[in-house]
Amino acid sequence: MSILNILKIGFVANLCFFIGVSQADAQTTISRSMLAGQQNVITTAVPFLTITPDSRRAGMGDAGVASSADANSVFWNAASLAFADKKAGVATSYAPWLRALVPGISYNYLAGYTKIRSNQRSVIGGSFRFFTFGEINFTDDIGNPLGTFKPSEYAVDICYATQLSKHWAIGTTLKYVNSNLAGTRPLNGITPKVGRSGAGDISALYKGTLKAKIKGEKKDLRYTVGINLQNLGAKITYSDKTNKEYIPANLKIGTAWSYDIDQYNSITGMLDFNKLMVPTPGINVLKDYTGLSDSLVDDNGTSVKVFERTRSDDPVISSALKSFYDAPGGLKEELKEYNISLGLEYIYAKQFFLRAGYFNEAKTKGNRKYATFGFGIRYKVFGLDAAYLVPFVQRHPLQNQLRFTLIFDLDAALEENKK
Repeated sequence: MSILNILKIGFVANLCFFIGVSQADAQTTISRSMLAGQQNVITTAVPFLTITPDSRRAGMGDAGVASSADANSVFWNAASLAFADKKAGVATSYAPWLRALVPGISYNYLAGYTKIRSNQRSVIGGSFRFFTFGEINFTDDIGNPLGTFKPSEYAVDICYATQLSKHWAIGTTLKYVNSNLAGTRPLNGITPKVGRSGAGDISALYKGTLKAKIKGEKKDLRYTVGINLQNLGAKITYSDKTNKEYIPANLKIGTAWSYDIDQYNSITGMLDFNKLMVPTPGINVLKDYTGLSDSLVDDNGTSVKVFERTRSDDPVISSALKSFYDAPGGLKEELKEYNISLGLEYIYAKQFFLRAGYFNEAKTKGNRKYATFGFGIRYKVFGLDAAYLVPFVQRHPLQNQLRFTLIFDLDAALEENKK
């Protein structure tokens, strides 16, 4: 298996873009018929950084940038940890990834936080996520075995958050990313490298309450608004310094609303918008490959002209800014680059949770559309969450996707220990 194929597998396995996956040089060729269909998927290296790690938000359509704080907020919005009800918490998650497509792939996540004792308005936290692709057999171009390897990727995050007032909090996260997709031994004349990058998040959260009259009775509607600029960092390379890929810089912005129906029953709704802050592939020149390649033919076997898709190689920050207006299709295409997540959670006695959600991505940007369902239970020190994904496309790579999360309430553990 060539190094390019390994890189492709890495990209597909992380984000399940079963169409429009780019090669390592971020260029691909498309025919006139494909151009008419306006397929223009944005791809990056290490897309595992955008995978929802925990089951609670996964069960709510992957919405969570404004959700209430727990240990998994290290990923979603570090600023929200400053409003955490508990002094400390730990959570771990596991997902057998793409099990309907490829065996042996899994996603593992561990996160935790603690309030700073001298200042209960501030919090430090961290997380570790590990993505493994199982075992892959390498071969040369004619199929001779070259050995086996276990590709994997991981990221380490450290965050700090503090309250600015009773309504506002800000947070920042530093992260180290390591992507080892093919090892370092020569393969088919190519010596791959381990991809490494450093990045950071900047987040903020506003928390408030509205008075609403419901059935003649005044009720509190609690709401939060969150924003997180994620994965702003250096490009990554698997070969040399001239061949670099963007990591998935991402904008998350959303809101959450909570309402207590009575003493035991409450509901929470969430809405998120997500956008990759990475250059959109543009249309370069029309090149005539007629007669030069047997592979560049249409469905009738006739040689065709092709367009070449390219994207800018600007610095990370300027690329992130340009990503809001660089789509070749103009505003209409630009708006399609925003993914929408909707989630709803029913809570009984703060112990039992039922969840549902919906995720939508434009057809020309990856076409991920699915419903999610989940449940949770809390008992003393421990909590368990699970989520299940139902795609709206038959034979989808994420078919029957499951996630499991264990939550540990360290405050409750200390109380139990005292008793």
